[in-house]
Amino acid sequence: MSTVKSWLNAFRLKTLPLAFSCIVMGSVLAFKENSFNLSIFLLALLTTLCLQVLSNLANDYGDAVKGTDNENRLGPVRAVQSGLISKESMFKGVIIASILSLVSGVLLLLVSFSSFDLQFILFLVLGILSIIAAIKYTVGKNAFGYMSLGDVFVFLFFGWLGVAGVYYLHIQDFNWIILLPATSIGLFSAGVLNLNNLRDIDNDRENNKITIAVRLGNNRARYYHLLLLVLAWFCHILYVISIGDSIWEWLFVLSIPLFILNVRKALTHKDPKELIPSLKQLALGTFIFTTLYALGVILSHA
Repeated sequence: MSTVKSWLNAFRLKTLPLAFSCIVMGSVLAFKENSFNLSIFLLALLTTLCLQVLSNLANDYGDAVKGTDNENRLGPVRAVQSGLISKESMFKGVIIASILSLVSGVLLLLVSFSSFDLQFILFLVLGILSIIAAIKYTVGKNAFGYMSLGDVFVFLFFGWLGVAGVYYLHIQDFNWIILLPATSIGLFSAGVLNLNNLRDIDNDRENNKITIAVRLGNNRARYYHLLLLVLAWFCHILYVISIGDSIWEWLFVLSIPLFILNVRKALTHKDPKELIPSLKQLALGTFIFTTLYALGVILSHA
């Protein structure tokens, strides 16, 4: 395999639809209040792309160093584990991705804020924390993903911070009710991680990677997945009921069959390998859910 192809595989670009969902949701919430800025939207997508690639490279490096990536892992073959990219090269990749994430994030803030004020500093700090969190998920002695904190950080950074943060950059204001759709995206994202952890629950347990799935056990982790998705739908439905402007804003319900199928597979699977396509399905389903809602909001304001 060529070096370029090896790096592209390590980037795991198929994970981007899930990452982009929080940007789309935060932006459409701002659009709903007539405060959408295309430059902010595009730079937010670019920054999220850099952060997601950083996270994927750091996970590849961290799990390889800890020995969690081995022949017993059921997921896609990782670059360092397979020998396609050396640990040293992957570490350099993590550094470069961190720098690109920081540069992109600063550009986003320069476009969003007119001056180097308290708001700018606060969001800069949050951006730096996002970079640190992306790395510390699997890298280092106190990696979040090995301490049952992965779901919490995914929820916060893909949900509350991702959605509410982008909303604020557009509108320069905050409305507490947007935490409902932000919670939905965060819970869907935690659901994707839970499927990943359910798939690798035995290998993670053997390698002392104590995920929530490992802590709950196989059976209870299945119902935890059901809870995540049901709560996510409940929060967004409650939001639309509260401040929906048009019947078009219910367009997102067309995506519900994808989530029903996903929960059914999580509850009834016999072999962990059956969850591999479910991961992609939930990530794509979240993006479709978000896109349908965005389309509905746009149509209601046409």
